[in-house]
Amino acid sequence: MISLREPASARPGTTFHRMLERIRYEGAYSTRERAEEVTYAVLAALGRQLTGEERTELAACLPDEAALVLTGRRPDPEPLTGWGFVKDLASRTGGTPATARWDAGAVLAAVADLAGPALLDRVLAQLPSGYALLFGRAELIQAA
Repeated sequence: MISLREPASARPGTTFHRMLERIRYEGAYSTRERAEEVTYAVLAALGRQLTGEERTELAACLPDEAALVLTGRRPDPEPLTGWGFVKDLASRTGGTPATARWDAGAVLAAVADLAGPALLDRVLAQLPSGYALLFGRAELIQAA
């Protein structure tokens, strides 16, 4: 298995196929086609939540096919919370919130590794609460 800990610019060999294989493994999907279907759904949903430089920079970290899906959707005027994101994904895919949460985690963990920690910090700062866990990070809450 490849290590996806450095920013994508340091890994020019990261292809969409490799990304899908990682998602297939992490999500325990039985076929590459299922992993691809889930990847498209989650990236399109994420693309509806992100705006600005973070959206552009995240797309640049992804393989071309994934970047096109991420940027192929117009951002929603009001971003959803993490839980709202999961419920919206479930309704759009015909799944349950539990399966949508699983799917989001499998895809967004791979996206987080491709983005690297600095960009992921900025992405999470832009999004409402509840996304850190979807990207495989602890959600830290600041004391009042």
